[in-house]
Amino acid sequence: MAAEGGTGAADRVAIGVCVMEKKVYCSPMEQILERLRAFGEFEIIIFGDKVILEDPIEIWPKCDCLIAFCSSGFPLQKAQAYAALRRPFLVNELEPQYLLHDRRKVYEHLEKYGIPVPNYALVNREYPYQELDHFIEQEDFVEIHGKRFLKPFVEKPANGDDHRIMIYYPNSAGGGMKELFRKVGNRSSEFHPDVRRVRREGSYIYEEFMPTGGTDVKVYTVGPGYAHAEARKSPVVDGVVMRNPDGKEVRYPVLLTPMEKQMARDVCNAFRQMVCGFDLLRCDGRSYVCDVNGWSFVKNSYKYYDDAACIMRKIFLDAKAPHLSSTIPPTLPWKSKAPDQSTEGLTRQGSGIIGTFGQSEELRCVVVVIRHGDRTPKQKVKLKVTEEKLLNLMLKYNGGKPRAETKLKSAVQLQDLLDATRQLVPPTRSGQESDSDAEDLEHIEKLRQVKAVLEEGGHFSGIYRKVQLKPLKWIKVTEHNGEGEEDRPIEALMILKYGGVLTHAGRKQMFRGILHWQPFCLFLCSVTSRRAKSFVKPGHNASQVTDHRVSSLQSAENHNQRYLDTHYVNT
Repeated sequence: MAAEGGTGAADRVAIGVCVMEKKVYCSPMEQILERLRAFGEFEIIIFGDKVILEDPIEIWPKCDCLIAFCSSGFPLQKAQAYAALRRPFLVNELEPQYLLHDRRKVYEHLEKYGIPVPNYALVNREYPYQELDHFIEQEDFVEIHGKRFLKPFVEKPANGDDHRIMIYYPNSAGGGMKELFRKVGNRSSEFHPDVRRVRREGSYIYEEFMPTGGTDVKVYTVGPGYAHAEARKSPVVDGVVMRNPDGKEVRYPVLLTPMEKQMARDVCNAFRQMVCGFDLLRCDGRSYVCDVNGWSFVKNSYKYYDDAACIMRKIFLDAKAPHLSSTIPPTLPWKSKAPDQSTEGLTRQGSGIIGTFGQSEELRCVVVVIRHGDRTPKQKVKLKVTEEKLLNLMLKYNGGKPRAETKLKSAVQLQDLLDATRQLVPPTRSGQESDSDAEDLEHIEKLRQVKAVLEEGGHFSGIYRKVQLKPLKWIKVTEHNGEGEEDRPIEALMILKYGGVLTHAGRKQMFRGILHWQPFCLFLCSVTSRRAKSFVKPGHNASQVTDHRVSSLQSAENHNQRYLDTHYVNT
């Protein structure tokens, strides 16, 4: 083999890609396969859907190494038969992939290898709505085989392909249930205030809810010696997916602790999946694995693509061509398309790399943006509406002026909007997870969010919710009397503004402020009492007026002090 050039076709290691085409042609897979080709030591053979689904395994292409992993529609059993027939080197073993479809088996396997998992219990049913003696549900807890889980707790389907995960909240927090699901538009969860009973249609895992500070950690391994970790906003927070200007979900590289790196190595070895993704929960200084996903790649990280290609090259050569040198060349044979960004160092630091490639880099600084906690953040939802009910509502409250905007603030106005929104939003989702009709799905999800904000609290009070409706497009229609034409709006921009509610910390600060300023208020009252004698009306006693003001302030002071003593005695 030449030092820099490619080898002959006969000397190349054949890598078979037995994967559904949808997965083969996704950006991360294409990026890594392109880099493997650039080394000149491999022949990449993509099987394709027709071969995988229709052809017998005897005529499938022969290969030295096989990349195969299960996804929707993939015949895993057929791939196993091919591997038994041809005996290629498997990047990810096929037999353990059956475990990944059952969350119960995943947790049992993790425990078998000493990998920490959340505190959980299983409810196994042989048929829907089967009554079980060992399962008890009460208002604020469930009990399984004598093990009690107080709300909030998490309910996961045993079926690993069912992504509808529920979190049930106690009555002390208002009750209700939050449904987590795969991203639909810009939504990843939805709160159902009226749902309080758990599901009974099948088998479920119940585990205690673990507060993670509003973030989830995703870990990606490439062999047992490499792990890349990213954090994203948890869907538990508000269900709104944070996206960058390119429409991609915002993720932040994070550093793995030595314990977490060992957990990554253990997961990779336990499930015999070289390329593997799993989810970490960080709570109270400890980490737990709550899900294992199998074959997963990082998105939009050129540094990760370079590292993954180099590691996989070494894995393939060590397995099938040990006589060839697997040393990384000083100059990588491809041109990285990554932009020259100052954040690239963060990507490397966030990889949690156990074995590194190329030059080392160091983290220079961490930039943190901190806001006060006296009020909840002010938020805004914008959507274009064409529904007749909403356009008529706009005309109702702007005096029938087709080109004038409307502001809805009063309880009556917001209730009218809520009634109209309830009629427009379907009661349940269809369960569709494809990207088709993405704009319609996103519009429905925004309307669903408007409905949820308006329903918050059960009644309209305060000033933290308001809606603007601005007409955008009009058409000419015949007037009611038939004598002329008038404008009629056909599209409007709805802007919902909400948030800014006083928090627990804000209420505490408010009452302390009252106590702080009361001496000054009493001083003003004493000054007023001295001056009131010169301004008192005939027949009135100035001292009585002032004494009444002072006693009112002292009464308020006593009330506030009792409130602070009751609620903040330990602060």
